[in-house]
Amino acid sequence: MSKVILSTSMTVDALVEVSDWFVPEGGHDGAAFEVFQKSEAMLLGRKTYEGLAGYWHTAEGPWAEQINPMPKYVASRTLKDPLEWNAKLIEGDAADGVRKLKETLDGDLFMSGCGELARYLAANELIDRFDFWVHPSVGGPGTRPFEGEKLQLRLVESKAFDSGVTLLRYEPAARAET
Repeated sequence: MSKVILSTSMTVDALVEVSDWFVPEGGHDGAAFEVFQKSEAMLLGRKTYEGLAGYWHTAEGPWAEQINPMPKYVASRTLKDPLEWNAKLIEGDAADGVRKLKETLDGDLFMSGCGELARYLAANELIDRFDFWVHPSVGGPGTRPFEGEKLQLRLVESKAFDSGVTLLRYEPAARAET
């Protein structure tokens, strides 16, 4: 059974809207790339899909060589098939669609972003691991992950990188106890 791995970059004060605070290079980049390479497909909400497709579709380099051909599953109430960028729309309820993907795929589903879809899947206990990449900056006002949500998580790993970025890896607390 596949696992959903949520990977989110943020500032120390949990700002997730990427801007000049994002540290693009360093040991954390290689660690994130390894996680990505082990995944079978990407899982995206509409906003993240549109943002990433706009950038990566024409990008070059090792990340682009992995991201562009990888299958992508997109949860959206407004987009219609066929989608571009090797993507397929999840039909119907996103939670039901993700449950089916987890049952049918062999490899993990890499989920980038921490918006509406992440909140919905977390509320439905469908995220198996949370990777928070904390960048050495305070971002100020903006969007925070899981605003208004209550999640009990258990820290399973933390690692500081030469870039100043720290990986905080969590699992849902209820699952970690079983």
